[in-house]
Amino acid sequence: MSWFNRLRNQSRDDEIAHDIDREMAFHLAERADELIARGMDPVRARDEARRRFGNLGLQKERTRERDLFAWLDTSVADLRYALRSLRSAPAFALVAILSLGLGIGANTAIFSILNAVMLKSLPVNHPEELVAVVRDKEADEFTNPLWEAIRDRQDMFAGAFAFGDANFSLSAGGEARHVNASWVSGGFFSTLGVRAARGRLFTTADDVRGCAPIVVLGYGFWQSEYGGDASIVGKRIAFNGHPFSVVGVTDPAFFGVDVGNKPQAYVPLCAEVVTDGPDALDGRSNWYLRIMGRVKPGLSLQQVDARFATLAPTIIEATLPENWPADALAGYRKATFGVNPAPTGFSSLRTQYKTALYDLMVIVGLVLLVACANVANLLLARATVRRREVAVRLALGAGRARIARQLITESLLVASLGALTGWAFASWGSRLLLSLMSRGNQIIALDLAPDVRMLAFTIAVAVLTGLIFGVVPAWQASHVDPQVAMKAQGRGASDGVARLRIGRALVVSQIAISLVLVTAAGLLVGSWRRLATLNPGFRRQQVLLVAADLRSTPAEQRDAATREILERLRAIPGVRRAATATITPISGSGWNSVIKVDGFVPASKRDALTWMNPVSDGYFSTLAIPMLSGRDFDGHENENSPKVAIVTEATARKFFGTPNPVGRTFQLPEGRTLGPPVTVIGVVASSKYRSLRDSMTSIVYLPRSQAAATEERVNYVVYADAPLLVIPAAKDAIVTTGPRITVSFTTIEQQLADSMPLMRATATLAGFFGGLALILATIGLYGIVSYSVARRRNEIGVRIALGAGSSRVVRMVLADVARIVVIGVAIGVALSTAATRLLTTFIYEVKPNDPTTLIGSALLLALVGALAATVPAWRAARLDPVAALRED
Repeated sequence: MSWFNRLRNQSRDDEIAHDIDREMAFHLAERADELIARGMDPVRARDEARRRFGNLGLQKERTRERDLFAWLDTSVADLRYALRSLRSAPAFALVAILSLGLGIGANTAIFSILNAVMLKSLPVNHPEELVAVVRDKEADEFTNPLWEAIRDRQDMFAGAFAFGDANFSLSAGGEARHVNASWVSGGFFSTLGVRAARGRLFTTADDVRGCAPIVVLGYGFWQSEYGGDASIVGKRIAFNGHPFSVVGVTDPAFFGVDVGNKPQAYVPLCAEVVTDGPDALDGRSNWYLRIMGRVKPGLSLQQVDARFATLAPTIIEATLPENWPADALAGYRKATFGVNPAPTGFSSLRTQYKTALYDLMVIVGLVLLVACANVANLLLARATVRRREVAVRLALGAGRARIARQLITESLLVASLGALTGWAFASWGSRLLLSLMSRGNQIIALDLAPDVRMLAFTIAVAVLTGLIFGVVPAWQASHVDPQVAMKAQGRGASDGVARLRIGRALVVSQIAISLVLVTAAGLLVGSWRRLATLNPGFRRQQVLLVAADLRSTPAEQRDAATREILERLRAIPGVRRAATATITPISGSGWNSVIKVDGFVPASKRDALTWMNPVSDGYFSTLAIPMLSGRDFDGHENENSPKVAIVTEATARKFFGTPNPVGRTFQLPEGRTLGPPVTVIGVVASSKYRSLRDSMTSIVYLPRSQAAATEERVNYVVYADAPLLVIPAAKDAIVTTGPRITVSFTTIEQQLADSMPLMRATATLAGFFGGLALILATIGLYGIVSYSVARRRNEIGVRIALGAGSSRVVRMVLADVARIVVIGVAIGVALSTAATRLLTTFIYEVKPNDPTTLIGSALLLALVGALAATVPAWRAARLDPVAALRED
C-alpha cells in the first residue's frame, strides 16, 4: 500500500480495525472449510485452523503496521492518553502550563523585538539585493551635494535613492501637531518596488529643483488622520503652513527603510526649499541623508567599491565644505566610499538596543530554566503518584523505553500548551516593551507580525523545554521496580530517596539562577533609581520647556520676535523666571567646538573640545544653576560689544587651571581662522549637558544677544509655580507675537524621563523577570519541602511520640530548607559574580559585583526560603503521631 493510503488510513482507525477483524475471520473460516471438506470434525477443524494461522493478535498488529504508519499511530495514541492524563490532574496541568507559558512567552516577546530590529528583512521586493552607501566603511550620513554628486556620476546601480528624516506641523500656528515625515529622492519607491494603495508614488520626474510641493501619505497616517478618505488624492495638506498636494498613499505593508521610525508622510527631497528656504539643498555641512540602491546585475560589491575609489576624488572636490578649517578639509579629502549589504535597512535602534536585547534574551532564558526546573519537580512528584500505574504497565509487558516515550509525550504536550499560552503573553509583552522603549512623542514602530523565523523559534523553545524538564522524570518513572511499586501504598524507599535528591538538586539550581536574576534586577533597578533621582546640576521641578518654531517669521525679524516672546512669557502670572537657550539640558542635542586658551596644550584635538550653549540673561537663575564667581549676562551684550562668555567650573579647571578664570580670554574658530578674544565674565557650577549618565562636563555659555540670532527654532525655559497651568497663557503670548508661529510644550521632568528609555526598559523588565523567578523558586522550594515532610511522616510521628516538641520539629524542617538555600545561594553568588559583568554598559555608579546588592539578594532568597517552608513546618509540628504510625 502506498504511503498516501497509509497516511489516509490514520483518520479511519476504527474502520481499519473492523476490516482487519473481518479479513482474519475470513481466512480462518476458509481454512476451517478446507479441513472440514477433508473429513475433519467442524470443532476440531476450527481449532486446527487457528493453530495453523498463528497468534491472532500478533497477525493483527503486523497487518496494522502494513496498513498504517505504526509510529504515527502510537504517537497519536500517546497524545490521547496524555490529554486524558492532564484532564485527570487539572491543578498540575494549570500550574505547569502557566509556569511554562510565562517563561516561553517572555522568550518569544524578547525574540520578537530582536527579530524585528536585527533580523527581519524590509517588506520590499528582493530586499537581499539592497546595499547602503557608506563613507569610510561605516559612516552612513551624507549631505545633499554629496548625494547629487554620487547620483549624477554613478554607473553601478540599477536604482538608487536618498532619504532623510523630516518633522512637520499640521497646524499653521499655535500648538504644533507633529508629523513624522521623510525626505525622499525620486527613485525611492521605484528602487524599492513599493506600490501605491491610492493614487501614485514619486518618480525621478518629480524630483527636480523647483519641483511642486507634493506628498505621499503613509497608509497608517491616512487611516488615522483622514479616516481612509477615498478622495484624499488631490487634496492639500499644510506642512508648517505650506500647502502640499496629496498624490498617493503607500502600500499598508510598507513602513519605510529606517526600522523603528515609521514615516507618516513622504515628501520629495527637492521640496525642502519650500519649508526650509532656497538654500536648504546646498548646505555642504548638513549631514542628514542616507543612500541606498540596487547594484546592477553582474557587478560584485568589490567591483562597486573599486568604482567608488575611482570616483571619490571627483565627488570630494565637487562638494568641499565652505569655511571649514584646513585640517578638517584635509580629513574630508581622505574620505572613501563603498557599499554594505542592507537587506534589513537602517536602524538607530540596532546600535542603541543591540546589547540590551541580547542581555534580555539571556535573562529570559534563565527564567525559562527556572520554570523548567519547577515543572520537572512537579513531574517527579506526579511520577511518585503514578508509580503503581507504571508498575502495572511494566508487569503487562510494556517496555521501559515505551513507558519513557509516553511520559516524554506528556511533557511535550505540556510544553506545547505552555507555548500557546506564551504566544498570547508574548503579543502583550512585546507591545509593552515597545512602549517602554519609546520616548515622549517619539513612538517606536516595529513590524511585530509573526513570521517563519518567530514561529520556528517558538516551536524550538517548546520542544527543547519539553525535553529539558521531561527526560529525567520520564527516565526515573520508567525504572521503577514493579514488585516494590505494587506493594501497599506503593512507597519504595530507594525510589523516594532518589526523587528527593533530584528534587533538591532542581531546587538548588532554581535558587542559584534566581539569585543571578534578582542580583541583576537589583543592579539595574538601583541604577535607574540613581539616575532618576540624581542632582543634574539644575532645577528639575517646576520648569516648563517651550519650543517655538519661527520658520514662518522672516529671518531679519526673528531676533526681535524671540525677545518679544521672552518678555511676554516673563509677564505671565505665576511665572517666576524665564530665559532662552539654544540647547535645553538632557535633550540629546549638542554643539561642541574647539577653543584655544593661552597656556593650555591639548593632548589631542578632541581634548580641546567643549560643549557650547548660547543662552539669554536669567538662564542660570531660572534653572537654579549657582553662580560661583563673576556675573551673569545682563541682556546688554550685542554684536558690537566685546565678546563675553560664562564657563562651568569644570571648564575653568580644565582649560584655565583655576576655579576662577574671570577676566581670562579664549578664542573660538570662525571659518578657517580664529575669532576675536572672548572674555570670561563668570563661572557657574558644572551640570549635565546631553545625558544624565555623562559626568559634570565642560560647557561654555555664550550670550545669545551677541549671536546673529536667526535660528528657526528657539527654546524657552520657564520656571513657574504650576508649569502645566501656564501653557494656555504661554500659547496666547506666542500667537500674539506671531499667529503663524507653532509651539510645543514639555517639562524638564518629562525630558529627563524621556532621556533614558533604554535604562527604563531594561530595569523594568529585569525587575519583572527577577520577581517571576523568585515566585517560581518559592513554588519549587515549597513543593520539595512538602514532599520531604510527607515522606518523613513516620519518622516525625516517632519523634513526637518520644517527646519531641513542636519547636524542635519546626527547627528540623527549617534546617533542611536552610541547607538547600545555602547551597543554592553559594552557587548563585559564584554565577552572579561572573554573569553580572554583562550589565556593565547599563549600570550606573555601581560595580557589577556590588557586595550590597549581592548580600541583599541572598538575604531576600533566604527570607523567601523561610516563608516557603513555614506551612510544611507548621503541618509537621501539628502531626498526629498515632495516625502517622498507623501508616505503612
